Amino acid sequence: MDSTPSSADLLAGPLTMWNGPLGLPAFDRIEDSAFAAAFDAAFAAHEAEIAAIAEDGDAATVENTLVALELSGDALSRVSAIFWCRAGAHTNETIQKLEREISPRMARHFSRIFMNDALFHRIDTLYEAREALGLDNETARVLEKTWKRFVRGGAKLDVDGKARLASINEQLAELGARFGQNVLADESKWALFLDEADLAGLPASLKSAMAEAAQSRGQAGRYAVTLSRSIAEPFLTLSARRDLRETVLNAFVRRGENEGETNNTDIVRQTLELRAEKARLLGYENYAAYKLDDTMAKTADAVMELLRPVWDKAREKASADEKELQRIAAEEGNNHSIAAWDWRYYAEKLREERFNFDEGALEPYLALENVIAAAFDVASRLFGVVFEEQRGIAAWHEDVRVFKVKNADGTDRGIFLADYFNRSSKRSGAWMSALQQGHKLGGGEKPIIYNVMNFAKPPKGKPALLSVDDARTLFHEFGHALHGLLSEAAWPSIAGTSVARDFVELPSQLFEHWLTVPQVLQKHARHIETGDPMPEALVEKMRAARNFNAGFATVEFAASALVDMAYHARHDAPEDPMKFEAEVLEELGKPAAIPMRHRTPHFLHIFAGDGYSAGYYSYMWSEVLDADAFQAFQEAGDPFATETAENLRRHIYSAGGSADPEDLYKAFRGRLPSPEAMMVKKGLA
Repeated sequence: MDSTPSSADLLAGPLTMWNGPLGLPAFDRIEDSAFAAAFDAAFAAHEAEIAAIAEDGDAATVENTLVALELSGDALSRVSAIFWCRAGAHTNETIQKLEREISPRMARHFSRIFMNDALFHRIDTLYEAREALGLDNETARVLEKTWKRFVRGGAKLDVDGKARLASINEQLAELGARFGQNVLADESKWALFLDEADLAGLPASLKSAMAEAAQSRGQAGRYAVTLSRSIAEPFLTLSARRDLRETVLNAFVRRGENEGETNNTDIVRQTLELRAEKARLLGYENYAAYKLDDTMAKTADAVMELLRPVWDKAREKASADEKELQRIAAEEGNNHSIAAWDWRYYAEKLREERFNFDEGALEPYLALENVIAAAFDVASRLFGVVFEEQRGIAAWHEDVRVFKVKNADGTDRGIFLADYFNRSSKRSGAWMSALQQGHKLGGGEKPIIYNVMNFAKPPKGKPALLSVDDARTLFHEFGHALHGLLSEAAWPSIAGTSVARDFVELPSQLFEHWLTVPQVLQKHARHIETGDPMPEALVEKMRAARNFNAGFATVEFAASALVDMAYHARHDAPEDPMKFEAEVLEELGKPAAIPMRHRTPHFLHIFAGDGYSAGYYSYMWSEVLDADAFQAFQEAGDPFATETAENLRRHIYSAGGSADPEDLYKAFRGRLPSPEAMMVKKGLA
């Protein structure tokens, strides 16, 4: 008897029928070996649904075409959500092998949908008749965005053009998967093992994290520097051993550029060639024009009008700071030029000199549990939502925590999951995503949102202590989570964070402001041993030093954004991307002692997928918005002003992509902002 499960059985399995606690997937019943067959069944089910919509004999209506399309592919969405979560947060060889297969297959699948003539004819018919259909604003926007998505997906190309675009999309998906896996391989396999004698200058909290990292790698009793930012950057800041700082910095910046099979340089070249060809095929001058067509910025020129003045001011400030760092080094008897592995180390000494302030003094007041409680408290005070931890619920890893989210009236709002600690099976960085997008179409669904971080894990029984940057990262990603959790959009395709790329960072960057609000610090920044609040003198030093080293921070970010735009604003691809990167940076006059935040071979934002390609600038674009948006609370005289918070929720956090982002922002603020507030916030004005 054939024991192969049928498609019906597969579609009723734990990857697609989520019957775990709280409506979550039953993660403890999911086996890695089940993904491939579940994908097969889910692809087939979606294809059948698409065929039924396209071949419907009745005239196209919003209900039988647009609604049906939005609600199709539920099984595929579910298995995909779990799979991509695992691929980023807890991968292994089985998952990675399937990722290399599924990525191009997914691209091929959606290319067929966007290039389905019969389906596009139905959408095009509705679009042409849109003025006569009496649509509400949200439905009209969904129809317009759907029509544009099909056109950008190749619906209007001829047969040969469609075949070529489908091939390009498939190749790009495969290259993106390989790029990300190569970076993860370089990060996870590298560690610098040290002994007690090598730890001069390091505080107990960092030593503790390094000891845990060494033990998890089979080197109990020693200390490991890994390429997790939560360990590497504090080490570069505090270690008195210049030789070790050089070793760590070089390993960090060469991720994806090492010799061997994990080298990403050729993947970058191929990716840029294919993107340039794709843009030309779709009638755009270059890939930046293609990507910016549906953003607030609209054009590369508008992006550069923001970036270049900021770059010039940041470089000027960094140059002045470098002279001061050189002075301190010389006073200590070190006459070498400031190198990239020296900047953070001497900058910390300059901070202590200027502000009598050691940032490490903040860590005992920023225990992870305190910062989580602070984020939840701010969300409750602003938006009325409450987070209740649910113990004993299985997720993709034992470190993942599960929270039920409730509205102020006690009704269910959604589920929030948080995965805070670094491990070798997790890609670097921090992000928010959704297992399930909240929407109201059909029967509707509650949002299931998750955050992933890479904080250094403390030894068992010890509290995790965060730096200020770590705490801001938690608030940032939680701001994204709130954007997903508070969504009130009816249509799935415009719910939550489904907004323009240069608008999506507004809710996250804005939420960071509340980390240092006095009421929040007083209540939650409590010493892990004494329970005392952070002393006001320390708070004042922290505020005074907030924009210290702003030149460095802005140069390292803006260099990455400018290189990203330079790559994608060309009509063709550079033959040698690494040479091109160097040429761009030389032309910009980047200080040699400040590395890019993301060098090309490990620039996951723009090469491990398409999300932020020609879009890394969006963090700074949104920073213009968030600096101005927080001023609304300052003008109200209360960081939790009820009316302002309600307007913020209605027009920003809950609106999703239901309207043009400019209209949403003006509905909240009454006008669009200018960059001045952002320049002041960054300490560059």
